Amino acid sequence: MSDQDCAAGDRSSLSGLVLASHAPLDDAQRAGRLKCSRCGASRMFYCYSCCALVGLEPRDVPSVKLPVKIDIIKHPNETDGKSTAIQARILAPEDVTIYTYPCIPELDQSAENIVLVFPGPDAMTVEELWEYFSAGGAQRSKRLKAAASETHTCPIQRVVFIDSTWNQTTRIITDERLQALPHVELNSRRTCFWRHQKGSPDTYLATIEAVYYFLKDLHSHYFSAYTGEYDNLLFFFSFLHKLINKAKQAAGKV
Repeated sequence: MSDQDCAAGDRSSLSGLVLASHAPLDDAQRAGRLKCSRCGASRMFYCYSCCALVGLEPRDVPSVKLPVKIDIIKHPNETDGKSTAIQARILAPEDVTIYTYPCIPELDQSAENIVLVFPGPDAMTVEELWEYFSAGGAQRSKRLKAAASETHTCPIQRVVFIDSTWNQTTRIITDERLQALPHVELNSRRTCFWRHQKGSPDTYLATIEAVYYFLKDLHSHYFSAYTGEYDNLLFFFSFLHKLINKAKQAAGKV
């Protein structure tokens, strides 16, 4: 997927992803909505309330291993059914945790190099992470040396994302518990999200897109050439994108 993906009139570029087979999703879609075995709610593919698969077996979906831990802080007014954050949790359960604000993760900067992905005048790029943490004191430098002695040279261990509409982010981003975290800004990409916020630029990404692009950039800069290692994070997203576009085309809306 190129940096200019999903520009208006060019939303087929998601087809370039290296993905597990969508055949199980096709079968589940034909079967229709089913009740979640945990809460009994009617769901398709997964229950966003219980973080559980619905109409699918664990073997039907990929499991993605990430190079860093991901914490997602969800705004309490963010509608669960419209959020893509749950997809990251289902597809990378060992490395992704979701918190509903005002609950946030314990962020011990004395033990880990942690960043918050959020734009701003003081935000750095992914490429600037190593320089920032190598200049950040003995503890940070020690963690960098430990990372460099392993099979990779990743300068961070944990990344925080905010799952919210842009109009609602102020409440979370101004929380005093997050003020010490350095900010990282993603390179500009165009969203493929079908629930794009009205009146917002098309560079406002869905949460799952932001997680994916961050990891893609991190891998390319600190590990090796990117060859689709995290593409399966978009397993559900790309299928739903295709499904919704097909429905729009059938209705003559595309």
